[in-house]
Amino acid sequence: MSDPQILTTLEEGAGSSPPTKSRFSGLCSSSKIVHLLQKLIAEVLGTYFLIFAGCGSIVVNKIYGSITFPGVAVVWGLTAMVMIYSVGHISGAHFNPAVTLTFAIFRDFPLKQLPLYIVAQLLGSILASGTLCLCFTLHPDDFFGTVPVGSYVQSLVIEIIASFLLMFVISGVATDNRAIGQMAGIAIGMTILVDVFVCGPVSGASMNPARSIGPALIMKIFKGLWVYIVGPIIGTILGGFAYNLIRRTDKPLREITKSASMSIKSVPILKSMSRNTTFNSRT
Repeated sequence: MSDPQILTTLEEGAGSSPPTKSRFSGLCSSSKIVHLLQKLIAEVLGTYFLIFAGCGSIVVNKIYGSITFPGVAVVWGLTAMVMIYSVGHISGAHFNPAVTLTFAIFRDFPLKQLPLYIVAQLLGSILASGTLCLCFTLHPDDFFGTVPVGSYVQSLVIEIIASFLLMFVISGVATDNRAIGQMAGIAIGMTILVDVFVCGPVSGASMNPARSIGPALIMKIFKGLWVYIVGPIIGTILGGFAYNLIRRTDKPLREITKSASMSIKSVPILKSMSRNTTFNSRT
């Protein structure tokens, strides 16, 4: 992903001699600004539909009882997969402030865009939550956010583990060029599905501060909200660190194998040993 140099563009515009109107018209028409706006809009829309579909399945299940818990888990996984394939090539399809923060920490995302992405993701979640409240008559018992079922510590640990797994998978399929990029959406979507299946009954399986903040603000239910801010952030950072720890190179496996083969052939002793090994295997 490119890093739009917003400050550079502003400085260049401020130092030019044309009138103010011309400066701002040139700034607004900058391809870098337009590209950044496209990414932010993609994050708003992607987060909106993720929350609308995922939380919407919870609302429908609570009111009509027609989806069941496995159905809710499937909706979350499938929606994440669909939106990743829809806008992943535009914004990276983060939809999650904790994921964006982790990418920025490990230099896989420009730090300048971090606040803008977080605002876009929160905006998408708030708009989706507001839409659900407009479409359905909801009571406090129909809350579609996340609240700890047991103790806060238990939910915190569960959120850390679930977010760790999610970020570990994202790091593997999205930042390592040895992975099959076309499978990223399926891998991430299935990881979310598994996390919801296992962790949903305990903590709600948020793994995403935006997913919990939006419903909490709209329905004004803030019980244990800090768990779903702290837990995902700690989990994603640890997951990103773990994958970067075991990733020793960005080269594909075929290049590593080829390099090793060339090294063996370039050393006379190793070359002789290689020939003897080949001869012995044939005999």
